[in-house]
Amino acid sequence: MKRFFPLEQEAYRRLGHAPYLKGLLRPFKGKGSLEAWASQCQALRDDLIALAQSRVLPQARAHPFRLLGVYLAQQNTGAGTTFLRWRNLDHARMGVTLWEEMLESPATPVSLLDDLYAMELQRIALNMQISLLHTLAREARDCAGKMERAEAVYLRQQRTATNRTRTEDFPPEGG
Repeated sequence: MKRFFPLEQEAYRRLGHAPYLKGLLRPFKGKGSLEAWASQCQALRDDLIALAQSRVLPQARAHPFRLLGVYLAQQNTGAGTTFLRWRNLDHARMGVTLWEEMLESPATPVSLLDDLYAMELQRIALNMQISLLHTLAREARDCAGKMERAEAVYLRQQRTATNRTRTEDFPPEGG
């Protein structure tokens, strides 16, 4: 009997991830376009975290999984994002090795192996997606800052150039 149900395509469809992928390679023109894209990445990241909190964690914490010595928990990072991690009950250890040990333990019912495997695959995929979106948002904001700086230098030089007479920098070709 199946007890854990991984997220299906429909759950992702509601997040609107298809337009996001097309947005990755579009040219960023105009003020604010990179910041807007970064905000979209961050919002999608937050939606994925909410999906994990509302659909994955409740299943992972339900009977019979709550009877195991290891559980799936959320870990908030200093960077402002959240990942799913395996923890033991006394919080002394965390990580995928706990899941591996749980699967290999004779105390783990064989009837849960398929569900625990599906849960781990879901955890891995969600963490990767959350991490990528977080990184894309951060990089887009960084890129926007660099573009703003380049524009400021350019505009400053344009103002300077209009206040002086420019001589031709290079002689004509062939001359």
